[in-house]
Amino acid sequence: MEPDAEDAAFLRRYGAWDPLDPGGAATLLAGFDRPWWIVGGWAIEAFTGVRRAHEDLDVSILVCDVPALRSHVGGDWHLWSNLGGTLRPLTDRHPEPLAPDGQIWVRRSAADPWVLDIPTTPDRDGLWTNKRLADHVAPVGDVTWRAADGLRYLLPEIVLCFKALQDRPKDRADLAATWPLLDETRRAWLRAALVAAYGDEHPWLPALQRDIPATPRPRAL
Repeated sequence: MEPDAEDAAFLRRYGAWDPLDPGGAATLLAGFDRPWWIVGGWAIEAFTGVRRAHEDLDVSILVCDVPALRSHVGGDWHLWSNLGGTLRPLTDRHPEPLAPDGQIWVRRSAADPWVLDIPTTPDRDGLWTNKRLADHVAPVGDVTWRAADGLRYLLPEIVLCFKALQDRPKDRADLAATWPLLDETRRAWLRAALVAAYGDEHPWLPALQRDIPATPRPRAL
């Protein structure tokens, strides 16, 4: 199907989206006393300062904090667990997500659009875990940074590691915008992570082996 047809089929099946921006997410989560952080394209834009189009907003939490999220939103928002397109409401009858590494979609009611996608992060005793690298376990504060807007974002090299799985045009554009701003330590981590997660023939690796001069990043981490 053409992209427009795919979009139309999605809307018929799941309903419309009207995604929040980072400030809107901060308003929705104001008072939520568990860690949350922005991932995906918005995290790349925050790091690089390069404006890009956004289809949605992805905010992650530890899966152990899902009960706290349910308590926080109360009856004001409906939370739905999404696993590969299968949706089930998070309710007292079904309080657990379909999988620890799934997604939670948020909307006010069936008559309202979805506003937020929350990919949950499996935790190990309250520590963040990398969905692509089983041995990468760390405190949330070690894998995120706080931007000038006061919000917390996933480190860009980790965002790119996740994006490398699909290798879409927008993922390559995010790599091109981010790579010159990474210091050698972060570059070396990303190279090693791609090999460990996807093998040494990943299509990004040849470009990442080149000696591209780093430039000062616009935002300090």
